[in-house]
Amino acid sequence: MRDEVVTRATTRTVPVPGLAKPVALITLDNGLDPTKPNTFGRKGLIGIDAAFDAALAAEPAAIAVTGKPFCFSVGADLAAVGMDRETTLAVGKLGHDAFRRFTDSGIPTFAFVNGVAIGGGLELALSCQYRTVASDVPAIGFPECALGLFQGWGGTQLLPNLIGPDRAVTVIIENAFDNKMLQPAEAVELGVADVLLDAGDFLDASLRWVADVVNGETLVPRAEFDRGAGWDAAIDRARALVEAKTRGASPGPVRAVELLDFARHNDLDRGYPAESEAMADVLMGDESRASLYAFSLVQWRAAQQPGLPDESLARQVPSVGIAGTGPEAARLALLFAGQLDVPVVLTGADRVRLDEAVARVRIEADSGQLTRDAADRVKALVSGSPDTGALREAGFVVEALDGGLPAKQRVFAEIEEYVSAECVLATTTSCASVAETALKLRRPERVVGLRFAAPVAAVPLLEVVRAEGSDDASLATAFALGKQLGKTCVLVSDASASVVDRVLARFLGEVVAALDEGTPFELADQAFDPLGLPTAPLGLLELIGPAAVLRVAETLHAAFPDRFAVSGNLRRLAEAGKTSVWLRDVGGGKTLDPEVAALWQAGSSPSTAAGLLDRTSAALADEIRRMLDEGVVAEPQDVDLCLILGVGWPFWLGGITPYLDRTGVSQRVTGRRFLPPGVAGVPEEE
Repeated sequence: MRDEVVTRATTRTVPVPGLAKPVALITLDNGLDPTKPNTFGRKGLIGIDAAFDAALAAEPAAIAVTGKPFCFSVGADLAAVGMDRETTLAVGKLGHDAFRRFTDSGIPTFAFVNGVAIGGGLELALSCQYRTVASDVPAIGFPECALGLFQGWGGTQLLPNLIGPDRAVTVIIENAFDNKMLQPAEAVELGVADVLLDAGDFLDASLRWVADVVNGETLVPRAEFDRGAGWDAAIDRARALVEAKTRGASPGPVRAVELLDFARHNDLDRGYPAESEAMADVLMGDESRASLYAFSLVQWRAAQQPGLPDESLARQVPSVGIAGTGPEAARLALLFAGQLDVPVVLTGADRVRLDEAVARVRIEADSGQLTRDAADRVKALVSGSPDTGALREAGFVVEALDGGLPAKQRVFAEIEEYVSAECVLATTTSCASVAETALKLRRPERVVGLRFAAPVAAVPLLEVVRAEGSDDASLATAFALGKQLGKTCVLVSDASASVVDRVLARFLGEVVAALDEGTPFELADQAFDPLGLPTAPLGLLELIGPAAVLRVAETLHAAFPDRFAVSGNLRRLAEAGKTSVWLRDVGGGKTLDPEVAALWQAGSSPSTAAGLLDRTSAALADEIRRMLDEGVVAEPQDVDLCLILGVGWPFWLGGITPYLDRTGVSQRVTGRRFLPPGVAGVPEEE
């Protein structure tokens, strides 16, 4: 547990035309810049309670609460409040009591949602009797279920009774699992907020709206909802969503559904204690502790990795070069131009392919993902040239060639003849040594690896490879650019494959081996339901592509033939051009493709579901321990972060090492745990 970053609540009175009495305005502010949002711990909740007392003392016409610029609040500071059952119950009651004063107040209460409002921040807003929202708020919502948790300060009880149970299921369950936050207009349309106001005049406009409501000139009706069949249907939908997303592996979302149902016939006097008891139950489980561990990794691990270079060494990058003309090169050009806002030059000897790559960037820019101005800006920044000399001004050049190692070495040597001594050269290769690509350079220390997870634009992981000779300035520049690209960078050493590829290759290798032995395809997918993975193994094979999986397997077989096999069946699948083992009907059902069944030469020694899960878990534990022993990553936390961000493995697994520890697999296979007891599970004394 760390010290609380206290969000202070200060009260001032604001005269408002049309009101005989002032409005008491409570402002939440942790005193930090906008990138460090308001959160609530014990002291913050006590401060809100005291601020409400000060508001009442002013005898106002209304009480309003708002946030510091660009941030209302993002909710609980879990790292600062403690996790034992007694503390969980106490903090739950503290928050419920402080927030409920806004709900039960005889003086009208308003939330002025002027910035991001998620989790407990949105619960505070819902606790108020009325809500305004600024037009530029970037995110409103409840992400907790995706983290294996649920709302603990009234959200499960207030929201269904405000906007109806089905809409509440959308906000609390469906949107969380889809990683979707509400935009301001959506919040008003759903009834989460009452009125949308322009950001440029938000505070004054909110105060004018308060006066209209208090004076009765504006009425805000509240709907009544069907508490019978309609509520039943919403709860059934919620249960189906949770089952589909978690396969029962995460208790938190299950309890969220129960609490949404509890809100049907119970008031806050019963609903709030039920929320606190449920939260205490869930936080006493290993899955929730793993979720909190995972959340901590995503928030803070990137800045805490051992061996990071001094960020002050990072060089300015006035422009970027990309050596390559294939689809990956085009995707990188779009990403760099869009995020860095610097000129990007694609280079390649084949003029036709070069023009196609630039055209591909333009098509993607115009696809509707960017605003018109942003799309025009990207198209103006990206150009192509067959002349390597066009890279003279580049401060960072990325190699994204389709060819093998000799081609990469040759192109790097050509580029070095033109670029400055400070220019960083980065290779995206994930199936070869980064150091080997630099063998023909006069300054090999300028070379680093950038291993993006696919799809490049959407997945937040970037593995930054330190080759044996990479200097700190080049690494610092790569990390700075990765951050500007919106990526979470993980420092890794030079190895035959990325961390993600190596773990997934071992995982899928065991699954394919079981299929080769005669395990039914349906069982191979169902075996992993206890993990609640976002994509079953054969869906993952489809997502990556059999040809790509085969390519990685061949690379790793060459490096580690004792652990990575190359399946003849997988080769036949790839050579047949198959992208999936399944055929799907219009209703989403799937059956084994008869052509796949015909080409797959299976044995007669099938695994059971439990046996397949166990052998795969053992293989993962073995491979992760080997990567740690080889120094590919510094600590198990780095493997977990790669799997969470690069593959979307769920928070309730903590990535994977907490699961391997709590099931005893890591001790059985490697002789020791990956993480100390209590880091990602319930400490024994609790």
